[in-house]
Order: sequence, then structure tokens, then C-alpha cells
Amino acid sequence: MPLHGTFARVYGTALPPQGYVQFCTAKPLECKSDDKRRKRVDASPTRLAELDLVNRAVNAEIAPVEDIEQYGVEEYWTLPTSGRGDCEEYVLVKRKKLIATGWPPSALLITVVLDENRQGHAVLTARLSRGDVVLDNKNSKLKSWSDTPYTYLMRQSYLNPNSWVALAPIARRNRAMTAGMPRQ
Repeated sequence: MPLHGTFARVYGTALPPQGYVQFCTAKPLECKSDDKRRKRVDASPTRLAELDLVNRAVNAEIAPVEDIEQYGVEEYWTLPTSGRGDCEEYVLVKRKKLIATGWPPSALLITVVLDENRQGHAVLTARLSRGDVVLDNKNSKLKSWSDTPYTYLMRQSYLNPNSWVALAPIARRNRAMTAGMPRQ
């Protein structure tokens, strides 16, 4: 899997999505921030295989459905019990499963993007030593964040999952140089 050494660049703070705030109010243990490691995870074959396995498994086990159809509201973040959910449910389940296998929470960041249709979408960003990798319910193949068709808006801070940061919109336009790191 070719992963280019690219890192999404932060340029400020952002308000967390309302659905995330409500989720954390209902399930505070899912949003705790006691991770002291705060380092990027080595992009070893074992770690990449763990990401790939969880991404594919969760994509296969959850059937896509919009929140309005399932819950009767526009936006609702939860760990699904019905086997159905939208992009946020995929992200929350993937994050929970990876943390259960020993991944540090600071390396697994919920990220909000505009998809290829300019619609809001959530993906999970894994912070690896070789760059940021995206786990997406729209694609079972792991991709470097810069190799997706998305416009990145914001994500959790790796320092505290309850703080959110805005992502530099120009970073995708200049793939060769991101956050001062040359593409490898």
C-alpha cells in the first residue's frame, strides 16, 4: 500500500460537531482523554494490517443508513446496536475496535470532510509515522489523506479528543509539500 509521507496541517481551533458533543455527553468514557503517549504510530506492516482489517470488517458489518431514516433526526452520533449507521457510526466503531487492540487514542482522530459531492462526511484518521492515513466507509482501501477526493475541514486534536482543530484548506492543493514535509 503506497503511503506518501504527508501530514494534514492544522491552522487553528474549531468547535466540535454537535453530534460529537451529544455523543460524549451520553457516553463520556468514549471521549476521555488520558492518553499520555501522543506520538504517531510506527507504520509497520503489522500496524497497517490492523488498520486494514478493522476498516474492511466494520465496512462489511454496518449497513449504511442516514440518521433521519434510522433515528428521525438529521444528526445523531452513536455506537450502533442495529448493525446500521452513517459515516459517524462507522468511525466510532473503528476507533473503539482499534483502541481495544492497543492503539493509542491520540493516533485515531475523528475527522470531518466535504466528500466528492461537497457533502459533510466523517472519516477516521490514523496518525502514522509515514503520514496520516484515512479509514473510510466509502472505500475499504486505506489511503493517505492527500490521496482522497475530500476537502478536509476539522478533526480532533491529538492532545485532547474533546478539542477540535481546523485543517488547512490549501494543504490538499499542494500535495508535494505538506506541513513542511517533502513527499517521499
